Amino acid sequence: MTKKPIYKQSLSIFFACFLAGILSFTTLGGWVSVQAQATQAPEFIKFPEASKLQLSGNGKPFKPAGINQSEKPYDEDRGTIGWDDRIPMISREYPWSTIGRVQGTTNDEKRYHCTGTLIGESVVLTNSHCVIDEKTHQLSRTIEFLPNVINGVVPSRRDIALVKRVVYGTDFTGNEVTNQINDWAVMEINKPLGRKYGYLGWQSLPIASFLKNQKQLFFVGYSGDFPNPNKKGYEFLSAGQGQTASYQFGCSIVNEQQNVLFHDCDTAGGSSGGPIIASIGSQPYIVALNNAEIKDVGTNKGLINLAVKIDFLDRLFSIN
Repeated sequence: MTKKPIYKQSLSIFFACFLAGILSFTTLGGWVSVQAQATQAPEFIKFPEASKLQLSGNGKPFKPAGINQSEKPYDEDRGTIGWDDRIPMISREYPWSTIGRVQGTTNDEKRYHCTGTLIGESVVLTNSHCVIDEKTHQLSRTIEFLPNVINGVVPSRRDIALVKRVVYGTDFTGNEVTNQINDWAVMEINKPLGRKYGYLGWQSLPIASFLKNQKQLFFVGYSGDFPNPNKKGYEFLSAGQGQTASYQFGCSIVNEQQNVLFHDCDTAGGSSGGPIIASIGSQPYIVALNNAEIKDVGTNKGLINLAVKIDFLDRLFSIN
């Protein structure tokens, strides 16, 4: 009998394996050791109460007039380096300008980072577990958004934004499937960075569309294992891993079960909240939100990655 691919196994089998210690389910935030600059604690709002936030967004991408657009996340004269599917995102042009680092501080003063994307003038998309500790259920003390970080540098220090309010999908007190489906957060920041850097649109697509268009998506995230400055061609990326985003083209959504998406984009800690993007009508749209990895405990090998469906944004903005 031919063995089913891992992503075609039942979700109930996955969670049974987690309990048995055969597989590990890892959300993909990363820990950092830099000093916190944010001093303002954000206001946290549950999804049913989100109307009080009065968010503005219509799902359409926006490119400011003062910024160029490029399909490539690197200089025109730069090619793919080595065998890794991922390459450094080192472009200041749109749409790469919309993606940045989410940096937070927990209640016990630990620092971590994830990935976030501008989806409005002052609205950033990421995961719930990037703003709430999934084990203790405690809310982050402070959260910042740093746009378009390349080699540890933002285009302007004045553009480091504090998160004022957060609407979150889960506080991780539900069951595994519910937590996975709702692992999203929408953050209101204190600066209208979308006017300067632009923002991405979003579009909810059926699984049939994903399966029909394999290897057509791209993914960006501030993975904690990337880049390797010792690798030939990466020597100039000296700020450290997780300080330059990785870009991968040609990955796919390979399955959906119980409203959970499975994808094969390359990920690591720090890439949580990273957008899985499709080019639709030559414009960039977020079609899924990366959030977790399933590993074989025995080999520590990554088997498949999970993502959150993006249709929650339609529901969220319809009540604002």
